[in-house]
Amino acid sequence: MSHCHDEHCEHDHDDLPESGEQFLLYSKIDIDNVRCLNESEPDSGKSVIRPWNERQQDSKFVESDADEQLIFYIPFTGSVKLRSICLRTDPTDSAPSNMKVFINRDDVDFDAADSYTPTQEFELVEGTNEVVEYGTKITKFSSVRSITLFFPENFGSDTSIVRFIGFKGEWTEVKRDPIITVYEANANPADHKTPGAENKTDHSVQ
Repeated sequence: MSHCHDEHCEHDHDDLPESGEQFLLYSKIDIDNVRCLNESEPDSGKSVIRPWNERQQDSKFVESDADEQLIFYIPFTGSVKLRSICLRTDPTDSAPSNMKVFINRDDVDFDAADSYTPTQEFELVEGTNEVVEYGTKITKFSSVRSITLFFPENFGSDTSIVRFIGFKGEWTEVKRDPIITVYEANANPADHKTPGAENKTDHSVQ
């Protein structure tokens, strides 16, 4: 069972949530465009972003390379109201001790991460092998297209280990009205869709 680390987050349950509750967002992550900086093995960062039912797998993890720092860039396929970030790190000193979160930026590298102001910062739980859920400040995470997680330090080891990253929130499909550049003299109304007719809100259920 995951542990809540914020007064605003809810304890996990394996039942599918009812309409209006927060949803697991794995299926709404643009996994092909996920990036991890300073990973010791190529694509190992992607491997920790996986379905909730695989959160306790020990065979997949990412370990930092040159030092203890890690950066994850994670884009979504739509707009997300992000309610919590779920992490499983490591029960040793290799567990990250701090996490800085940036939203809607694709330019966060290690130099930028030290100079940009994070959207929210978390002190992480030490010495656990369980998934810990960190609740966000909803007003700051109401329209998230991408999220960057920066782990600057750990509890004393030379390298850091992360075993699972997940998200809970509400996903909305983003559709853009077509831009019509050709105007017929006698347009057929059936050939043109009413602007906004296809704009619908959709929520993910994993």
